Amino acid sequence: MINKIAILCDYKLLPERIGGMDHFFWALQEKCNEEGVTIDWFFPNESNHEEYVNLNIIADDNIASVEQTFLTYFKDNRPKYDAVITHFLELCTPFFQEAKIKTKAKIIAVDHNPRPLGGYPRIKRVMKKLKGHLYSKFIDVFIGVSHYTVFEMQKDFGRHIKHKCDTIYNGVIIDHIVTQNERRTTKPRFLVASHLRASKGIQDLITAVSLLSTEIVRDLTIDIYGDGPYKEVLQKMVTENGLDNVFHFMGNSPTLHTTYAAYDYMIQPTYMECFSLSILESLAANVPVITTPVGGNEEAVTGGENGYIFAAKDIVALKRILERLFEGTQGITMNTRIQIENKFTISHMVNDHFNLIQ
Repeated sequence: MINKIAILCDYKLLPERIGGMDHFFWALQEKCNEEGVTIDWFFPNESNHEEYVNLNIIADDNIASVEQTFLTYFKDNRPKYDAVITHFLELCTPFFQEAKIKTKAKIIAVDHNPRPLGGYPRIKRVMKKLKGHLYSKFIDVFIGVSHYTVFEMQKDFGRHIKHKCDTIYNGVIIDHIVTQNERRTTKPRFLVASHLRASKGIQDLITAVSLLSTEIVRDLTIDIYGDGPYKEVLQKMVTENGLDNVFHFMGNSPTLHTTYAAYDYMIQPTYMECFSLSILESLAANVPVITTPVGGNEEAVTGGENGYIFAAKDIVALKRILERLFEGTQGITMNTRIQIENKFTISHMVNDHFNLIQ
C-alpha cells in the first residue's frame, strides 16, 4: 500500500511560464488525492500561482540544489516515503545512493534531458558509464519520455539497466487547447514556442528567412514565444538581417494553449530535444510542426503527414520548406489533433506515472 511519496523536480515555478509540465504536476496531485496518496513536492522555489496553491511544496532558497533540499528535509523530519521520484535531475549520481539508503523507498528517475547533436565528448561518455556502474543499482526504475530517451539512457549508463527501463510519453491536456480550423494554403502564419538558447536552432531559422525572396519576406510573419539567455543574440541577428518586420519576440506566455490556433505551422529547428511538449501542444491545436529529427521528434511528427522534418542545421532545406508553404506548392491537410487525442494525452501520462508507484 502506497501512502506517501516525494517528487523532486529541478523545475523553476514561474507564473509567466505555464506549460505542459505544470499541468502534469497538477493533474498528478489530483490523481493522488483521489487515491489517498500524499505527495511532498521539492522544487527550486516556492510558488502559489494557480494550482500550485494545492501542492505541499518544500523549497529553500539558501540551499543550492533540490537534491540537497530533500536530504536536509529528510534528516530533519524523517518522513516515511514509499517512493521517491525525480524529474529533470542528473541521473546516476551519489544522490541516488544516499536517497536509497536513507529512505529505503522505491527510487524512480525520469529522464527529460536532451542529448547534444553528435553525442557527448569522449570523456563525458566515459564518466557516465562509470556513474552507471556505481550508482544505477540504487535506481529501481528508469523512465524515458520517449523511446529515443530510453535508448540514450542505456547508451549513457550501460545496457545492464535495460530491464529497469520503460517509456512514458509526455502528454497534454487536450480540452484546454483551442483548435485551428482554417489553415491557410498560401501565406501561412508561423510561430516558434521555445526556450531561447543556442541549442534550439532559432538562429538557423533567421538565416533561412534571410535567404528568401524579397516578395516573401515582405509578407512573412513569424512570432517567437519564449525567453532565455540567447534572446539578445537573436534580436540582434534579426535586425542585422533587416527582418524586424518578420520576427516578433512575444516573450513568455501562460496562454499558449489558446494561442496556437492563430497560426498555421509551428517551427522548431532544434539541435537538442527529448520529447517536446510544445510539439504535442501544437499538433493538438491542429497546427503542423516543422522540425528536426533529433530526440523523440519523429515519434510524434511524420514528415509529409502532420509536419515536415529537415536535418538539424540544414538551413537550405528549411528555407525550401518555408518557401513552398508560403507559395502554396505544398502543405499539410490532415487534422493533426487526432493522433494526440489517441496517444499523447495528459490522462495517459498521469495514469502511467501513477502506476509506477503501485
